[in-house]
Amino acid sequence: MRVPTTPQRSRMMSGIRAKDTWPERSLRSCLFARGFRYRIHVKSLPGSPDIVLPKYRAVVFVHGCFWHRHKGCRYTTTPKTNSNFWKKKFQGNINRDARHTQMLVELGWRVAIVWECSLKKSIEKSAGIVEEWLHGDDAKLVVG
Repeated sequence: MRVPTTPQRSRMMSGIRAKDTWPERSLRSCLFARGFRYRIHVKSLPGSPDIVLPKYRAVVFVHGCFWHRHKGCRYTTTPKTNSNFWKKKFQGNINRDARHTQMLVELGWRVAIVWECSLKKSIEKSAGIVEEWLHGDDAKLVVG
């Protein structure tokens, strides 16, 4: 496997999207097909959640395993070059995610986190778990 040069890596990383990623679009599509209606990227809520279901007072974050550091996941790798930068970057992401989740719970919102790897395994199964959670009363859910 060839290691990309710095300009190649920079170009690759700049192409990574922050919202409307395929895992996010896939989950939204499944939830819509199951009859759920939602808003996306609501900026007035902490963390600008990927999916907001006001009727259920629930939000769903679709986290990429690499960027949000899914523990034990094979997609959670750390680049070998400039590793101190990456460790600091990843820790900042983890801290921000926890802070946003706590703020949403304090505001009375239910919070679900769906990991990218669970969607790679089965989008339908992940959507089903989210659907069950929406009809239940648990405050938090982690899929993946």
